[in-house]
Amino acid sequence: MSNVPAATRTLRVLRYLASQADPVPIESIMRACELPRSTTYHLVNAMIDEGFVVHLPEERRYGLGVSAFEVGSGFSRQAPLQRIARRPLAQLVDRAGQSAHLAVLHGRDVLYVLEERAPGRPHLVTDVGVRLPAHLTASGRAIMASLPPSQVRALYPDRAAFTDRTGSGPQSPTALRAVLTETRRRGFAVEDGEVTPGLRSVAVPVVDHNGHPVAGIAVTYPAADPAPPADLVAWCARQVSQRLGARRTD
Repeated sequence: MSNVPAATRTLRVLRYLASQADPVPIESIMRACELPRSTTYHLVNAMIDEGFVVHLPEERRYGLGVSAFEVGSGFSRQAPLQRIARRPLAQLVDRAGQSAHLAVLHGRDVLYVLEERAPGRPHLVTDVGVRLPAHLTASGRAIMASLPPSQVRALYPDRAAFTDRTGSGPQSPTALRAVLTETRRRGFAVEDGEVTPGLRSVAVPVVDHNGHPVAGIAVTYPAADPAPPADLVAWCARQVSQRLGARRTD
């Protein structure tokens, strides 16, 4: 660890704190980031001085500071994910001849942040800014199939967590697990009329440099049309993933 640049250590601490639901003791930071005690205190104190970390002395815990929030807000303003994905998504639409969209997971919903419409195709409900139940959408299933099972269980602990749109789709944790298991086996997610009757979707996750799913790319098409090749959707997802720093897989 002594050869790891200080900047890399700092980013590891920030990433770890961002992944926690609550502030954590210094010992947790040490273990998770594999840092010596003295180094951890040095980094954390420097980050406190810059506003990226806040110390809660009564609780003996550390959490993210206001400067970390400002960085996150800057990310939202600049919309880099949408910028990165726009061209590959347009190419996907040209090749598939169907509309496509990019969605991110937000709680138990997916939030649509980018859409490319194919000429002459049906109007979709997936306009930018629209939220839909993640467990009913191909994009949401693609993302959740790549998440740790414990995270999915936290999102969907019981039947009360499930909503319905068309009377179909998983309505229990057991049914959702079966859908996600089949999604992983197949290598892509599908949805058939569970959001809008008569429309189907196929989706693949976009992953970052850690292999963590950050979004889903889906093509939606009329049930009467041939299904677009899943390999084509996977190609688009790989293009965006690689632009985010993911390792090449082809």
